[in-house]
Amino acid sequence: MGAASMLLLLLTRPLEFRTLVQFYIWHDQRDVSAPADHKYTGWNRPTMRRCWHFLDMTSRSFSSVIKQLDHDLARVVCLYYLVLRGLDTVEDDMTLPDEKKQKILRSFHEHTLTDGWNFNENGPDEADRQLLVEYENVVTELKLLAPEYLDVIIDTTKKMEAGMADYAHQAQTTGKVYLEKKEEYDLYCHYVAGLVGEGLSGLFSASGKEHSTLAGQLELSNSMGLFLQKTNIIRDYREDVDQHRYFWPREIWGDDKYGRAVGRPGFKDMSEMYRPENAKQAEYVQSAMVLNALCHATDALDYLRLLKDQSVFNFCAIPQTMAIATLTLCFKNPAMLQQNIKIRKAEAASLIMRSKNPRDVSLIFRDYARRIHAKCTPDDPSFIPIATACGRIEKWCEDQYPSFLIVGGPGQFNESDPRTAIAHKDEERIRKTNLQRKQKELLEANADVVKGAQALRLKEESQEANPIVYILIAFAIVFATGVGAVYGLIWLADNVHWLK
Repeated sequence: MGAASMLLLLLTRPLEFRTLVQFYIWHDQRDVSAPADHKYTGWNRPTMRRCWHFLDMTSRSFSSVIKQLDHDLARVVCLYYLVLRGLDTVEDDMTLPDEKKQKILRSFHEHTLTDGWNFNENGPDEADRQLLVEYENVVTELKLLAPEYLDVIIDTTKKMEAGMADYAHQAQTTGKVYLEKKEEYDLYCHYVAGLVGEGLSGLFSASGKEHSTLAGQLELSNSMGLFLQKTNIIRDYREDVDQHRYFWPREIWGDDKYGRAVGRPGFKDMSEMYRPENAKQAEYVQSAMVLNALCHATDALDYLRLLKDQSVFNFCAIPQTMAIATLTLCFKNPAMLQQNIKIRKAEAASLIMRSKNPRDVSLIFRDYARRIHAKCTPDDPSFIPIATACGRIEKWCEDQYPSFLIVGGPGQFNESDPRTAIAHKDEERIRKTNLQRKQKELLEANADVVKGAQALRLKEESQEANPIVYILIAFAIVFATGVGAVYGLIWLADNVHWLK
């Protein structure tokens, strides 16, 4: 933003101005050209410098988060992104004949490892055309990667190229321009985004920064990609329709129930949705699409909880929080049907600064889910399912990070919350259980010593006379002596009388 824009922001939205100033001052941006980082970023090689340039040109948003990855992982993910971006550029080019496109797509993994390979047959309007014109830079750098990284990249490319080729062939040979079922929509998103998530998990595991089992979390990795892709498809509705690209499934936008809700038939064409007279029906379809994307939210939160490296967490979390914010912006927003809309820069800066740990990210999801739920109205056919989806996010946050716990130290509770009394009872029960368990373990560990001590005591008791026995013996002696004395006196008395 320029000085004039910042001044205007200060006068009209002072809180946003403060957020941006904080972001620019305190948020560190990694300089990949720094000499100290050359061994990790490869900036000292002309081919890698060109790759960093293409990364900045193809996606500034992803470029900033990729550069924050530690050590050589930033370079690896940069190359991974450029390979898939090149593949996507071929698939998106509607000027290429199907025969040519099929040949390039299905062998793209081979071209990616062919020295000096370039492709200059894309249409002049393709935004990333230059990447393929100078693709030999990517090929050169890929061959410098460790085998464990390269294997993941090539494997993902093979899977993605097959899916993209199938969909491109279907569109260009059958005249079918729409995805019919939700399952087709999910499969398409899997090929173009879910596989990206699976590949990233493989790269994170191969780097050693994350546990090796992360590469096997295919369902969660897929959901991470689908959540981002579906959000982008929803937001880019008008741009895609204007370019005759239709990614929303007919099962949703053509459903008669959204027409019946306003006394009209279902839509026959996606372009009908942006007409002013269809605004209410389009709003209901829009809600259903947002609902479809929200179903992946808790999977994304589960995935983020598995990460242990801070740079990897930031890389994964920031796009997810941006996505939930974008979904909230699109929800019941008629402007989305007329133009491409984005969240404000200050909001994006705030999300970047707050997306530092799983708890804070989950609270961001919870807050935006509450906003979506608050905007939903009972007349919407998706009202109950949306409330359920938002409640699922709320429940996930409450299960993992209970709201009656006060952050700042262990064992601190909000005493005004009724659940605190239950928590205290649970703590006491757990304390007693642990104490009993430790006592039992201590007794078992020292069982031989205890038995020896008991045996020794019994032996000593058997050897030592009981004091009561001595008392009884003394009493018997005294009693016998007394009886004998009395008897002796009586005998003397009788005998003395006789002697006289």
